[in-house]
Amino acid sequence: MTETLRILIADDHKLFREGVKALLSVLPGIEVIGEAHTGKQVVDLALQLQPDVVLMDIQMPEMSGLEATRTLMKHSPNLGILVVSMFDDDDNVFEAMKAGARGYLLKGADHEELIRAIHAVGRGEALFAPGIARKLMGFFQRPRSLPDLFPELTEREREILLLISRGHSNPEIARKIEVADKTVRNHITSIFSKLQVSTRTEAILRAREAGL
Repeated sequence: MTETLRILIADDHKLFREGVKALLSVLPGIEVIGEAHTGKQVVDLALQLQPDVVLMDIQMPEMSGLEATRTLMKHSPNLGILVVSMFDDDDNVFEAMKAGARGYLLKGADHEELIRAIHAVGRGEALFAPGIARKLMGFFQRPRSLPDLFPELTEREREILLLISRGHSNPEIARKIEVADKTVRNHITSIFSKLQVSTRTEAILRAREAGL
């Protein structure tokens, strides 16, 4: 017997929630177990009901869908979150991915595409609308520069991180960029704080994972 997918719909527009619920309720193997109209409510309901898939809007009162996704991933990392939004800009798409969403559809998607995405996310797969997928492919295929990789760092901090990733010690870095050892240490402290790492090894791993 096929296991039923339990769905939680999160959107601040009642007509959208009701429309999606009406569509899904007549399908075999899918059960809508709840609706939420705010970001805080979807977090509370998801933790309480433990759905298989959350259909997550981005703009909601009290807490955005992106923040709600990040919060849920901390508590339920296996939860499947499918963002269904009217926004297709880079910031929202990439922030949704970073937050842990497994899929991203636009609200103009047809019914078959939505159902296919729900089943894919429910199986633990990732599925993005064709336009979103092309955007992601273009992003990952283009050459990455240091500012692209670590925009939160200053130009000097990115330079020092690059030298750290190449195995240079603090004194070597100080000589190379012609500053005092203390200045290098201060920059490294700032880099650790911004990258949320606590050791040199973790900083190197972050840099190498990013492609340095």
